[in-house]
Amino acid sequence: MIWRCCDVSYDLSERVLVMGILNVTPDSLSDGARWLDPAAAAARAHELLAQGADIIDLGAESTRPGSAAVPADEQWRRLEPLLERLAAERPDAVVSCDTRDAVVAERALAAGARIVNDVSALSDPRMAAVCAAAGAGLVLMHMRGTPETMQADTHYDDVVGEVSTHLAERTARARAAGVVGEAIAWDPGIGFGKSAEGSLELLARGIGPLRSASGRPVLVGASRKSFLARLTGGVGPSADRVPESLAAATIAVLEGASILRVHDVAETVKAAKVAVATRDVQRRNPTRA
Repeated sequence: MIWRCCDVSYDLSERVLVMGILNVTPDSLSDGARWLDPAAAAARAHELLAQGADIIDLGAESTRPGSAAVPADEQWRRLEPLLERLAAERPDAVVSCDTRDAVVAERALAAGARIVNDVSALSDPRMAAVCAAAGAGLVLMHMRGTPETMQADTHYDDVVGEVSTHLAERTARARAAGVVGEAIAWDPGIGFGKSAEGSLELLARGIGPLRSASGRPVLVGASRKSFLARLTGGVGPSADRVPESLAAATIAVLEGASILRVHDVAETVKAAKVAVATRDVQRRNPTRA
């Protein structure tokens, strides 16, 4: 299974990628305001790469529950100096731009980003064409509504089936605009317009079916999500959810995820190696009835 992202191609038949989160926002749930200064953000990007991140996912708009949209010009004001630094200091680094806005995506791709991580799965009608023109990797994530409204209705009759149907429709839309199939990855949107039960169901039994339905790599972003804390009775800050996040990442790999979007890169890289080795043994020696 190949994932093409501009001039970089990943063979994800066996490998799992770790995508490190870097938010240049004042209000993101886990790390808001920590990396607003471009020099500090660039240093953090270098740190994540040194810890083993395959991809740096840059976000300039918080998509936590209840958050409002950020105008394209403001997103770009936050992103531009960081992208310029990374292009100069680490042109080899694979950068993903986490945005719903085609204007921001287009500028980021021109500045050296290779992937667009679209949590709205093409709500901007220009997004697919922008990605197609650049040959960029495109992550299509399921979300019902917008970050501001997504938790208003979290009921699904069949959460896995409904997510699959939605992402298949958005994939067809992307392909019609010229995005090649090998550029697309799916993200079930754990925690986005989902209850704790729905998120857990997607993690436990949704990844394999989504991978089979799409023929594409599945990205899982469960890192530090609140549903994990509910399982363990955690009441502290999101940074305290590292053990829960590592458990979720391990489960995701065993279920077939190819990309893990995480805050805690060093720890996840180690956990993913154990999970991949275990998964490989399972595949070589399947349980006999």
